[in-house]
Amino acid sequence: MFKNLLITKPIEAQPHVDAGEPVEGSLHGEVALKRTLGAKHLVMLGLGAVIGAGIFVITGTAAANHAGPAIMLSFVIAAFACAMAGLCYAEFAAMIPASGSAYSYTYATLGEALAWFVGWSLVLEYLFAASTVAVGWSGYTVSFLESFGVHLPAALTQAPIDFCTHEDASAGLCEFGSFVTTGALFNLPAVLIVGAVGALCYVGIRQSASVNAIVVSIKVLVILLLIAFGAFYVNAENWLPFIPENQGGDRFGWEGVLRGASIVFFAYIGFDAVSTAAQEVKNPQRDMPIGILGSLALCTLLYIAVAAILTGLVPYTALGTAKPVATALEMYPSLAWLKTFVELGAIAGLTTVILVMLMGQPRIFYSMAKDGLLPKFFAAVHAKFQTPHKGTVLVAIVAAIMAGVLPIQLLGDVVSMGTLVAFATVCFGVMVLRRTQPNLHRPFRVPAVYVVGSLGVAACLGLVAIMPMLNWIVLVCWTLIGFAIYFSYGYKRSKLRLAGRTSRDVG
Repeated sequence: MFKNLLITKPIEAQPHVDAGEPVEGSLHGEVALKRTLGAKHLVMLGLGAVIGAGIFVITGTAAANHAGPAIMLSFVIAAFACAMAGLCYAEFAAMIPASGSAYSYTYATLGEALAWFVGWSLVLEYLFAASTVAVGWSGYTVSFLESFGVHLPAALTQAPIDFCTHEDASAGLCEFGSFVTTGALFNLPAVLIVGAVGALCYVGIRQSASVNAIVVSIKVLVILLLIAFGAFYVNAENWLPFIPENQGGDRFGWEGVLRGASIVFFAYIGFDAVSTAAQEVKNPQRDMPIGILGSLALCTLLYIAVAAILTGLVPYTALGTAKPVATALEMYPSLAWLKTFVELGAIAGLTTVILVMLMGQPRIFYSMAKDGLLPKFFAAVHAKFQTPHKGTVLVAIVAAIMAGVLPIQLLGDVVSMGTLVAFATVCFGVMVLRRTQPNLHRPFRVPAVYVVGSLGVAACLGLVAIMPMLNWIVLVCWTLIGFAIYFSYGYKRSKLRLAGRTSRDVG
């Protein structure tokens, strides 16, 4: 049985657009995903997935509670781990342009069981992150509407269940770690945005990518305005001390910088969503590396610049709010006009994150279902729109329910943990494949692959290691649930294993 768990999926030759090979449909006449995307679409998808909660929420809380002005270093450390993984992703995505992202790459190198583990971990990234960001979108939208005198009832803007924080426990309101009721019905704006974005993903990826490009342009413009005008009000004294003295645990000092890196890593997790669109790219051998590495480089520069501006505008201790950018701008009446634009940028930014997450998750399910590890339901493709429509509807419904009734924001660190494990697996898989199949055609090759791959594994697992114990417990429970599903369904119906069994019977 152990040997069966390590069975790997053969890497098949992929069509090359430049050579005139067909890229749509299939030899078996079944409806396939439509190839419509180019390099610019992929870069914009990357920007749409990555620029969102990282800039508008997480930067401030990580700076206020852990890293101080050195949050800029935290972003550099997290970006380094992503860059190592990004290079490995680029080699895999150009060589295996399938929709399954890290799941497909692991299946081809490390075996079916690990591929399932990676695919199940990515559910945390896409599905739960979409719900988390939808809750944030709701908060910014409600705040924006209130500035124009439009007030939504609290019963329709909050989750009915919340999690008792340290602050609430200290005030004697509840016991830390327990769930409490809020009296609200559900978070209506969060449900509506997930429903609207889900409908867009149902219609087609080209329409989704085009809308994403427009919205990304808006939020990047807002961020550039923040950097340009905020730079004139920066007080360099707010950057001192750059690394505040450690106050115990992971609160400031180098311990805080590293913990900050593990937190802001949530800001980067969306870049691998680019790889989930590989099967809908016109020329994946050329465009996938451009999309992955290009979007990652641009996002890193913007993150560091915004972190510098925010910690320069106000003392870092003032940034521990749900809307740190708006909080910093409120300190300067002459920048009040910019605050409205920032709220619009936040709404746009979080919208595109939801969009890319809801695009990515059904395509991972699609790949897993095509391999027989999930029911055929997830492999269904719409005859007209050529999208995984059934999986898209199911994912949108589940995400909307979670965003409407649960405090999903508590799973932020766990989302990062699952993604870091997937990234480390991809880095390891590239090195394995270089040894086991050195003659495979690789349109893009990782330079110094064993150095880059080893650094990627070490950086990703290092950030996982410093996560709190509660996150480890949640991740272990999530993994056990996943493997229960695998052994009860996927293991018995794996097309690769059934094909091998048939060939043995014939022999």
